[in-house]
Parts: sequence; C-alpha cells; structure tokens
Amino acid sequence: MTTSTVPANGARRPSHPVTSGPVVKLPTAFGEFIAQAWIDEETGAEHLAVSSPEPPDPGVAPLVRLHSECLTGDIFGSYRCDCGEQLAYALGLIREQGGTLLYLRGHEGRGIGLANKIRAYSLQEAGFDTVEANEQLGLPVDARSYHAAAQILSEMGLTHIRLLSNNPDKQNRLAQAGVHVVEMVRTEVPSRAENLRYLQTKKERMAHLLTLDVQAALPTTHPDNG
Repeated sequence: MTTSTVPANGARRPSHPVTSGPVVKLPTAFGEFIAQAWIDEETGAEHLAVSSPEPPDPGVAPLVRLHSECLTGDIFGSYRCDCGEQLAYALGLIREQGGTLLYLRGHEGRGIGLANKIRAYSLQEAGFDTVEANEQLGLPVDARSYHAAAQILSEMGLTHIRLLSNNPDKQNRLAQAGVHVVEMVRTEVPSRAENLRYLQTKKERMAHLLTLDVQAALPTTHPDNG
C-alpha cells in the first residue's frame, strides 16, 4: 500500500508504489534488530529496513541511514571504498540510539551495476578518478534514485529524521519527496591509503562533507636501518 507524499512546499507528489512484508527479529553482531523487506513495484528491487527495537529518546528524531548496496565493500570488506565500514558504523549507532537502516538494493556502483563498477575499477587503476571512470564508460556519475526509499520511510512513519550520511544530495532528494531531515549526522570513518583518492573525489567533485586525515591514511615509511 502506498500513500501520497507532501513536500515542505505543500505540493502533493505522486506516491511511489512499494509493498512490504512481515516484521521479523534479526539478531546480529551489532545486537538485535527488527527487519522488514520492501519491494519497489516499479523496478522489482527488494530493499531491507533494519531497525532498532528501541525507540529514540523522547523528542529526538530517529536516525536513518540510506545505505546503497555495495557487494565488494559490504560483503568482502574491500578497502577501495568506505561502504562496509560505514555500514558497520551506522548499524552500531542505530542500535544504540534508535532508528532504521534502509539497505537499498540496485544501487551497486552508485546505480551502474556490479559489472560496470568493476569496469570502472579497471579505469581507475589506469589513472581516472571515480567520476572520470563513469564518464569514460558513458555512464552517469550517480544513477541512484531515492523515490522508493522516501516512500518506504514515509510508510514507516519516518518523515522527520536525523540522516546518517556525508552526502548533502541525499538530504536534498529526501526533502523533495517530503521527508524532513532535521540533522545530518556524519558517517565519516578513517580513510585508508587504498581509498584516499576515492574519498577525495567524493569531497572535491561530489560535495560530500568529509574532513579526510590525509597523513593518517598514507602508509607509514621507516628509515633504512641497514
């Protein structure tokens, strides 16, 4: 079942068709959560809402993380990105403070898909940054849609949230869909030598709110004692 969404300017926006399944317990390494699957009826994508069973403190908006699927980072712990570490950080914070992580499938490689992401990796190894690699492939820099995510949040009653993200574009997209972000909560995790350029591109070319400790990310060199 879907409902219409009303943005802050009062204009009624057509709802995005999503359907939900049962709510179940989900015990994890980060503590116990409750989980609910959602289906985007337009694309067929299956998303997962993972929520703390405890509500936030009275008067405090729930934390929400829109986490784009990243097989390499989330499953294999790749250091080429910060996705897996952000996922772990967000789950820990949500379990502690109350809220929901919405795991968005079909968002692999910012929406270009797994095979194209690996092709982009090959171009990055040839010297292109993440933006340039997508452009070389004739693909959008960011092809993700947040219509289904906003609709799911609305149907879950999460219309005033604290957004766990470094990406202001997510805040803007949610606002257009009628979800009010009362606060941006940074999810910056320590950068590494392997993902430093990736993160610098996010900051410099995609306006992500990152500080980046460049020196800490660089490999430590030791003088030759021989």
